[in-house]
Amino acid sequence: MKTIVHSGAAARLGALLLLTGPLVAWAAELVTAAAWQHPHYSPFYNWVSHLGLTGPSQVTFGQVGNSPLGAVMDTGWVLYGIVLIVGPLLTFDLRQGPRPIAIVVLATVSGIGVSLVGIFQDSKADVANGLVAFHELGAQAVMLAGNIMAIVVGANGARVGMGRGRRTASIVLGVVGLAAFPVFMADVLTGWAWNIGMFERAVIYPIMIGHVLLGRTLIGNRQTACGQPIAVGR
Repeated sequence: MKTIVHSGAAARLGALLLLTGPLVAWAAELVTAAAWQHPHYSPFYNWVSHLGLTGPSQVTFGQVGNSPLGAVMDTGWVLYGIVLIVGPLLTFDLRQGPRPIAIVVLATVSGIGVSLVGIFQDSKADVANGLVAFHELGAQAVMLAGNIMAIVVGANGARVGMGRGRRTASIVLGVVGLAAFPVFMADVLTGWAWNIGMFERAVIYPIMIGHVLLGRTLIGNRQTACGQPIAVGR
């Protein structure tokens, strides 16, 4: 089957970026959450975005936000966004038609979305000056485009070296994330906001796991590594 990925050093770098991007964001999340004081951060109750709050303790979107290392989380998101744009551009061969183009476009939209989340906060100040709209736009862009990307990658997984198990996993991850999105939005728009962090992560984490799965697959491919015919992994 004809591959849609490049070979050589640039492709290896792109695959490595796809693998490490979500790992960097997760590391930043763990460090930032551990630094929270009064109250401690709850991954189920608290907004994910509140990790990126900088400045003094404040009440925003119905919760107290007190994130001493908010800049660490914001940096992690921006870095993740950058590598999510650059990695697929280095890895996928756009000359092979609409399949790689669709993946790269979805990855770029996701990367821009993640970066906007890191650059613009959901703080009281940004709510007052209207800049929170960029934060919300970025969050919803990555939630939708990221999960659709996982489905598109899984559907074309044989062309990037994914075995049947990984192809199925990628599709399932995207479907789960997309199914969780309206539940999350309903939780937000109704004002109920019950365990908002849990529902938010149900949308976000499938995207991140999908990127790890794709990056790991590409790193293991002979096609990406040395330009040989594509090898289908497990």
